[in-house]
Amino acid sequence: MVAQQYREICKRIEAACQRAGRDPNEVTLIAVSKTKPEEMLMEAYGAGARDFGENKVQELLAKAPALPQDIRWHMIGHLQTNKVRQVVDKVCLIHSVDSVKLAAEIEKEAAKRGISVPVLLEVNAAREESKFGFFPEEAEPALDQIARLPHVNIQGLMTIAPYTERAEENRQIFRKLYQLFIDMKSKNVDNVNMNILSMGMTGDFEVAIEEGSTMVRVGTGIFGERQKRENL
Repeated sequence: MVAQQYREICKRIEAACQRAGRDPNEVTLIAVSKTKPEEMLMEAYGAGARDFGENKVQELLAKAPALPQDIRWHMIGHLQTNKVRQVVDKVCLIHSVDSVKLAAEIEKEAAKRGISVPVLLEVNAAREESKFGFFPEEAEPALDQIARLPHVNIQGLMTIAPYTERAEENRQIFRKLYQLFIDMKSKNVDNVNMNILSMGMTGDFEVAIEEGSTMVRVGTGIFGERQKRENL
């Protein structure tokens, strides 16, 4: 079931790219595996998934050693500063840098290990009180500050659009974030690559792709409804 659903999402990504005149290789599918058991992750892995996203540090740390070593782990949830040291060298990308303080903590821990950590700046594009992230007008000043941290490499932007039954309702949000992404990319700031735009989830990833997303985070569409796991 999981393998079949993963392949179906891949087909929908290809179709969305075709509609937008884009190369499907420009879009990375992240299988959001929070709360899911390792057996389900292995089903997705068997279907070709190599990028997995987790919301909680402790869950990522519990799963990673038990699963194939060529998996690329993404930290997509809110990251507390006191958890940075546990995860900073375990993930290929931190999607959720939502404050300069968090970036400074990542810098501190990365410097200790002599590594450079790829990150995305989380933008609260819809200005929702319940969400983390920089408001759009705060993103560029934050980028300027974080770009000065030598062990933190900004790769792009991420947003979590509002939950909606109609994906079309989020099109303008994705469009605005894409424009912000392009504007920031054009500034050619040192230590900033701006080549990743992480937006779109199970309910709206096709619209996000049509509006320029390069990474989509799909959980329910691959693994089904979320379930709580004991001790995680």
